[in-house]
Amino acid sequence: MFFMDITVKENGSEMKLNVVSFDIPYPPDYGGVIDIYYKIKALSRAGIKIQLHCFYYGRKKPFKLESICSSINYYRRYRNPLHYFSKQPFIVRTRTSKQLIRNLLKNNSPILFEGLHSCFYLTDSRLKKRKKIVRTHNMEHNYYNKLAQVEQNWFKKKYFMSENKKLREFEKKLKYADVIISISESDTVYFSSMYSEVFHTPVFHGNESVNIKPGKGNYALYHGNLAVVENENAALYLIHKVFNDISVKLIIAGRKPTNRLLTAVNKTSNVLIEPDIPSADLINLINNAQINILPTFQSTGIKLKLINALYNGRHCIVNSRMITDKKIEECCIIADSAEEMKKAVLEYTNRELSSENTIKRTKILENNYSNTKNADNLIARVF
Repeated sequence: MFFMDITVKENGSEMKLNVVSFDIPYPPDYGGVIDIYYKIKALSRAGIKIQLHCFYYGRKKPFKLESICSSINYYRRYRNPLHYFSKQPFIVRTRTSKQLIRNLLKNNSPILFEGLHSCFYLTDSRLKKRKKIVRTHNMEHNYYNKLAQVEQNWFKKKYFMSENKKLREFEKKLKYADVIISISESDTVYFSSMYSEVFHTPVFHGNESVNIKPGKGNYALYHGNLAVVENENAALYLIHKVFNDISVKLIIAGRKPTNRLLTAVNKTSNVLIEPDIPSADLINLINNAQINILPTFQSTGIKLKLINALYNGRHCIVNSRMITDKKIEECCIIADSAEEMKKAVLEYTNRELSSENTIKRTKILENNYSNTKNADNLIARVF
């Protein structure tokens, strides 16, 4: 979790905002912290002073954050196994700190909680008169339900099922929030059906401008954290169902591929794997691919890998579950079955992305996914 003190000049006075989040947001190398890091960077660039408090549990304390934060405090996240038996979700119960609540009580500024993970103090009576904002990163109970469905390890499956039930109950505490800032359009529809003052602010990301390379590439690319079962299953789906009997080359890139995936790749002649490559090398792969192909079997949250592919890649083939924001549907080629996906790969493997499509995509992304614009919108919603 971390805590930001955001200061903006309005009508000659300072406005401050406390932000509580769930991890050290640097390096920005996985979903939640990517949104947080580029959010505080955009807010800092807008003239906001940030006091950062974060829980740590494995990530190093970086100097990089000092350039965008006025102060930083760290709290250890204690993952006591006994918390598995708590009535509260494990991801919430393990993110508590008496020092954090003391710091929140030192001022009267609004509080922005990053994700349900950080909402332990949302219902604290000492914060009753404070304006409280929650940034939802997902429909968390739904996310854990999907994880349970695909998990093969019995103990992990039981844990995911338990978290699903606890998160479904804990989510009701969002009624104590004055404002909910959801990360996707589909999440906005869901939360708006139960809570008031729900607004959509798209994901913050590391792309400053659209960078689509002209010409054609000679391979298709799938990328993601390959240690995540959902992503592994998507990669295996492409190997066995889409690229199994066509000659188009597929590159799979991402962190920590399993032996199961490596074995499947080694049995094919047109599939290569690029494991654990640096972020710059991954962007280079996205940039040079003819096709970025991104199926998913979980329609949860927002898929940052799709945002990165649209900002930096040519043709993007996805299935409907990948589209959580209707605005970006126009930028993608939708293919829901393996046969449809295979047909799309063959159709676009030798077709250049037209300048008209590049201009159209650039306009959609700049109008809807600009970090600067979305930071301004966030400040407006908070104050």
